[in-house]
Amino acid sequence: MVDDSHATGFMGRTGRGTHEHNGVLGRIDILTGTLGKALSGGAGGYTSGRKEIIALLRQRSRPYLFSNSLPPVVVGAALKAVELLGASTEWRDRLESNTQQFRTGIAAAGFNIVEGIHPIVPIMFGDAVVAGKMAERLLDHGIYVDRVFLSGRAARKGAHPSANLSRAHER
Repeated sequence: MVDDSHATGFMGRTGRGTHEHNGVLGRIDILTGTLGKALSGGAGGYTSGRKEIIALLRQRSRPYLFSNSLPPVVVGAALKAVELLGASTEWRDRLESNTQQFRTGIAAAGFNIVEGIHPIVPIMFGDAVVAGKMAERLLDHGIYVDRVFLSGRAARKGAHPSANLSRAHER
């Protein structure tokens, strides 16, 4: 099983996700993802797999049993996003380029980021107060970052704003 919520639409040569990126297309039994990130910015998600597995999950999954259907506009936007990804890698490629430029620049400026190639870039501060103040200062300059505050043991080193890059960002 692969939870591909942060990879669908970006990872892999054509944006199919982690399984494409790692060369294991067709070898994953259950694949889950979200429609709320690269695919449409909307809401909702999906689970895919063999017919028998999906039928079992529909009968046994409490979140599925008590969930609402997606609004048609969200489904339409996600379908259009998948269609556009299938037609060209231009937007995925631009997002990858923007991500590389941002990651290189933010690291060169002395910020501690989690290494990787992903367009969601955690900027690690290790202190929730400092992370919150940084997020506020960035917003004062027109830059919105998500705030991530962890609890318990992870909170000591895990508080961070997270920059979410887009293919629409301009240089």
